[in-house]
Amino acid sequence: MNSTTSQADPALRKVAIVGASGYSGEELCALLDRHPTAEVTTVFSRQHAGKALGEVMPRFSGLKISRLVFTEADPSNIAACDSGAVFLALPHGVAAEYAMAALKARKVVLDLSADFRLRDAEVYADYYGGEHPAPDLLRQAIYAIPELSREAIRQSPLIACAGCYPTSIQLPLIPLMKSGLLDPSGIVVSSASGVSGAGRKAAVDYLYAECNESMRAYGLPRHRHLSEVEQQLSIAAGSKVVLTFIPHLAPMNRGIHSTIIATPAKGKSAADLRKVLEEAYADEPFVRIRETPPDTKHVTGTNFCDIALYDEPRTGRIVILSVLDNLVKGAAGQAVQCYNVRAGLPETEGLI
Repeated sequence: MNSTTSQADPALRKVAIVGASGYSGEELCALLDRHPTAEVTTVFSRQHAGKALGEVMPRFSGLKISRLVFTEADPSNIAACDSGAVFLALPHGVAAEYAMAALKARKVVLDLSADFRLRDAEVYADYYGGEHPAPDLLRQAIYAIPELSREAIRQSPLIACAGCYPTSIQLPLIPLMKSGLLDPSGIVVSSASGVSGAGRKAAVDYLYAECNESMRAYGLPRHRHLSEVEQQLSIAAGSKVVLTFIPHLAPMNRGIHSTIIATPAKGKSAADLRKVLEEAYADEPFVRIRETPPDTKHVTGTNFCDIALYDEPRTGRIVILSVLDNLVKGAAGQAVQCYNVRAGLPETEGLI
């Protein structure tokens, strides 16, 4: 399952981060600074160009990475940098331009945005409100959750790291879909995210006084992440999957909690489904199947996804609970795990 250092690609040792000053970018800086193999050689930002990273983010003061000076985030600068791998921690619609420049320069791109997660440019336009900036690249990109697409990641120059909500939903559901143990119709998912999932930006909805001691649904009736979830579940099920997805903003800094309600195949129970997941993830270092309801605080700051399953005898349905850290397994940690796979390194490097 894990790669070995003897297979490591020396061309990918040097890495760059575009959008390093956002929440996901900051988490990337933290993970890659302590990574035993990767070396961050360039950080890019339009807003902070010319400033030292440690000046912008005091948490890194005294660390090696703090001395790096932000370079202007221009596609030509990214193409010219000495890094073999480029992490894009940018909003959707913005990442594609930089990805194209990096790919032309024969670099490996690890994109944390939604720009390359969908296979169909029309679906992207429908969910994201505009034409895709690089539709020809969609078929080249690999949709990446390492536990589910490891072999494809090893060969791809364009790695589209899955989103936080979608990862929390797919890790429990895809092995069950492939095994035919779940009815693909009528699935309902209710998820909650920490406020950092909205990104580092000034907006009234995310002020402390608006979020603290309050919880609300948002992104209804079609949150953008629904598009990639239905795409991947449909591939796993071998037929079109349409589900109900209700995201909520929770009064916490970070974390994802997903409650999934589904109908099992006739005669199957939570114990049967749990066995499938235990077998699927037996050798996976970052997926833990729990006997008790998982808690977001037990995955905060880690790359773990914790999953539990329960029968609901009155309705004949199954309740699946899944938690992860939206900034780690849902973003930066997943990207580093993908980098490790692509570079031929042990997947736990820099993450445990």
